[in-house]
This record gives sequence, structure tokens and C-alpha cells, in this order.
Amino acid sequence: MYETAAELAALQRLLDDSHGRATEHLRGIINDTRTLSAAELAGLLTGMKVLALGTVTARCEPRVSAVDGHFIHGTWTWSTSGSAAKARHLAQRTAVSVAHIDHEDLGVFAHGNAQQLSQADPLWDETLAHWTAHYGSSPLAWGDDIRIYRLAARWLVGYAADRELLLRSRGVGPA
Repeated sequence: MYETAAELAALQRLLDDSHGRATEHLRGIINDTRTLSAAELAGLLTGMKVLALGTVTARCEPRVSAVDGHFIHGTWTWSTSGSAAKARHLAQRTAVSVAHIDHEDLGVFAHGNAQQLSQADPLWDETLAHWTAHYGSSPLAWGDDIRIYRLAARWLVGYAADRELLLRSRGVGPA
């Protein structure tokens, strides 16, 4: 986990606000017993998680692709080649939706904007080091135009079908 106390507090505010703005239908599914806290999400989302990333074409047509997601400092990061369609979409329209779904046990759904990271970003070195340690090589060595993004989430919810069982089985929370 990379999250500071301040980042966890900000993530918890986002989770609470997002749940409060959710539809009655969604709150009926992601109710108080199935809602995950910021600390629980940070504990569950370590390592690489497959994300469904939704972008929008110039014709306003939705596109979904899978990316390797890494939850760092309370939000998702992912990479792609600059020649990928999603990179073209993100260069013109930064709005995205992301979802991580782990069978019926866990779901994390978010909407926001993709921010392309650069060397000037204060978390660049730490993000690059995390990715390099995970894959055994720097993502910047994977091609001529590799882009790393971070989600600036405006809405995010976390769901567990059986919260207590999920947390216990994944070793998250009090022992």
C-alpha cells in the first residue's frame, strides 16, 4: 500500500460522496454491508489488477479495452502505447470509466478523467519504480511512446458481495 493517511481520508470522502450520489438501485446492491472503505480498498487492490477502461471516440462512441491497473496513492494508474486507439481518445477526450471486477466477490467502479503522467509529476519516480519492480523492466523500455496515466476520479464505489469473507480471505483488516 502506498496510501498516506491524507490520501486515505480523501479517498474515503470520495467513496462516501459517490455512494451518497448513487441511484437508489445501486445503493440497494452496494448497501452498508457490502460497501468497502478506503483502507479496505487500498489493502485489496495491491499488485496488478485487470481494468476495463472505457474511452470515447470522436463520434462519441464508447470503447472498452483491458489494461493493467495499479492502485497507487488512492487511485488507478495504467499504461498504453501512444499508437493505441485509447491513447488517441485520451489525447482529445480525457473522460474515462474504469472497472475492476473480481468474479462476484469484488467490484470497483469509477468515473473521472485520465491524466497523463510526466517526469514533472511529483509521483512520477515512485509510480515508475512500482511498475518497474512489478514487471522487472521499466514500462518506458516497452516501446518508443509509452504513456502512463492516473485516474482523477470524480465518482468511485467499491463493492464486496460478502465483505467480511472477502476481507478475511484476502488478509485485509484486523487479524
